Amino acid sequence: MLCVLACVGAMAWPGATGAIERLLGAAPAAGAGRVGLTRAGDPEAPPVLLPPLPALTPVGADAAGSRIVHAAFTSASLPGEGSFFVYLPPGYASGVRRYPVVYLLHGRNGHANAFLEIGIQATLDRLIDERAIPPLIAVMIQDRPTLDNWRDRGEHDDETYVVEVQELVDRMLRTIPTRAARAIVGDSMGGFGAMNVALSNPLRFAVVESWLGFFNNLEGALHADREVISRLGLHAFLYGAAADPVAVPAEDPEFAGKLREEGAQAESAIYPGGHSLEKVQEHLETGLLFAGRSLVAAQRRAAGEASLKGEAAAQTGAVRPLRATK
Repeated sequence: MLCVLACVGAMAWPGATGAIERLLGAAPAAGAGRVGLTRAGDPEAPPVLLPPLPALTPVGADAAGSRIVHAAFTSASLPGEGSFFVYLPPGYASGVRRYPVVYLLHGRNGHANAFLEIGIQATLDRLIDERAIPPLIAVMIQDRPTLDNWRDRGEHDDETYVVEVQELVDRMLRTIPTRAARAIVGDSMGGFGAMNVALSNPLRFAVVESWLGFFNNLEGALHADREVISRLGLHAFLYGAAADPVAVPAEDPEFAGKLREEGAQAESAIYPGGHSLEKVQEHLETGLLFAGRSLVAAQRRAAGEASLKGEAAAQTGAVRPLRATK
């Protein structure tokens, strides 16, 4: 259970390089304060300047040693404030290790701390302690109440907002800032959002999961990613519920098949029951296991490809010694 720190839970810690950042091991980059953000789906657009890095506010800790912190900031993508909760694994505060990250998107009219309410902190603690998954950071993103499937619409660039948070997190915390070390997951409307963001930003996420989600009109984006998926890989897990009145469960195996056709490693499942947060809680361990293990596989693949490229470059650049002349 989340153990709230009574004295500091509501305390704001000013400055992104203050005491709490040193305690938590946050590592702002040189010149922190502004960062260029490439708007989702438009790599040619000029970068958007972000405000200074937000402060981290402690929320809770548990006996296993993991921590929950919260950040709020003036978003460049939304009209108003953006925010997110972060799970920091046991040992984060005292080490120098870098960690893969799982980003989580909530459903319509939901809230980011719903993932905390269904036990994500204790579940991650246990899976990490059992070495079922590697230690990782989990970021639970809060969107506006009237979100539209985490898509860019008008003044509300929800898809770009997710990328904005991802770039902030890479600057604020000791992440492994590579595609192979990032997963994105969502439930219900967040399930669509996770798939939409992953396919719209194929160079950012190596793992994607949809829990009780849907995939309306995403086939075009998927097909456009074929070359990237073939070259870099993509791990996907989609599940639905047999009696779901909101998201058609048959879409999960169907879209998983389309993912496989484009080169992804995709799995799907249909569980008994309906559309509810309790169903997400019931299968939370399964989803987190898939994310953690897929991140390991993605990083191994990336490391192997980097090694092969290094060997090829070394062979290409090798210079034969000159023959001695008489």
